[in-house]
Amino acid sequence: MKLTRRNFGKGLGALATAIAAPSLLRAQSKGRLVVIGGGAAGATLAKYAARDSKGALEVTLVQENPLYTTCFYSNLYLGGMRSFDSITHGYTKLSQAYGVKLVFDRAVGVDTAAKTVALRDGGKLAYDALAVAPGIDVIYDSIEGYSEAASLVMPHSWKAGQQTQILRKQLEALEDGGLFVMAAPPNPFRCPPGPYERVSLVAHYFKQAKPKSKILILDAKNKHSKQALFQEAWETYYQGMIEWVPEEFGGKVEAVDAGAMTLVAGGEKHKAGVANVIPAQRAGAIAGLAGLADDSGWCPVVPESMASRKVEGVYVIGDACIPGDMPKSAFSANSQAKVAAMAIRHELTGSKKFPPKFRNTCWSTVAAEDAVKVGANYQATEEKIAKTDGFISEVGEDTEIRQQTKMEADGWYAGITNDIFG
Repeated sequence: MKLTRRNFGKGLGALATAIAAPSLLRAQSKGRLVVIGGGAAGATLAKYAARDSKGALEVTLVQENPLYTTCFYSNLYLGGMRSFDSITHGYTKLSQAYGVKLVFDRAVGVDTAAKTVALRDGGKLAYDALAVAPGIDVIYDSIEGYSEAASLVMPHSWKAGQQTQILRKQLEALEDGGLFVMAAPPNPFRCPPGPYERVSLVAHYFKQAKPKSKILILDAKNKHSKQALFQEAWETYYQGMIEWVPEEFGGKVEAVDAGAMTLVAGGEKHKAGVANVIPAQRAGAIAGLAGLADDSGWCPVVPESMASRKVEGVYVIGDACIPGDMPKSAFSANSQAKVAAMAIRHELTGSKKFPPKFRNTCWSTVAAEDAVKVGANYQATEEKIAKTDGFISEVGEDTEIRQQTKMEADGWYAGITNDIFG
């Protein structure tokens, strides 16, 4: 086109319009989303944000290790029902199929003013939106005598991987007739039915390999998730093997001695052959460093989008957030991640935003062909993610129903890990 005074004037007008509307300039470049944490929440968000933006977003996932072992279903490994490899997953497909950039490093700081994430190796990542999904950290000093060093002797195994393997090896080495003691944590914590499923599956292993062994649960609570269902299973399958001591009867563990393998609860000292000490928990460390956590140690969020209530431009999903009526579970994390992915795409690309939908189901395996479940649907209110309806397995269900529930659980694990990791 020939340059004329008229064309030149049009060009200046267009440039002035673009300067007056920065969003037009932004549309020409990709929005940058950084996701910290590659578990059920973070990996899901990274995948869905990259996939559904169709290249409009540059998505970077920061995850410390290239392999991720799921805490959900790790109890089946402890009970001898699954291999360690079967609960361990990689991120290759997120990169190859969806274009997610993978950074295998630890996020050690967030500058929310400059919008950068600091990495342990000294690097920095700039972002337009940040999603934080660090899972949980255990609070070692919530129990006197417990520490990270003590956890190598008395594993918590509530962050899967090495801890899970330590506990399994200890169970295998326990002499027949030995005592397995679990210190169950106070609320709130990751996976409310998890400790009691773990006890069920350790009992399943003992019944086959160490039938004289016993299990003692020292609990910091007076009631727990699916209590009637677990107690029914213990009476049916593991009669006389499991004792549960609630907080009101001296169940709360106050102190441990890893060297002596003892736990003190209600003034009484218990000597363990294997001790599974699960302390109180809080959001993963980076949440606190970024100013996302409140005095509870967890992160308040806007239910409609999972945006932080404390820091603008940051989203918190999964176990680290305060989820209202939703439990801290893998299913919940996956559900929240999809809501956040939609909100972030809307923010950075102007894509359509739909009313959020939240759902959760928690399956618990209690024997080789027996599982129970609890679940609900939720909606976002101004105050919280609120439960709208729910369901739970019934005491006394037919064997066929429980077998079907076990098949559902196995199918869910295969489906959700495929949804998360590829």
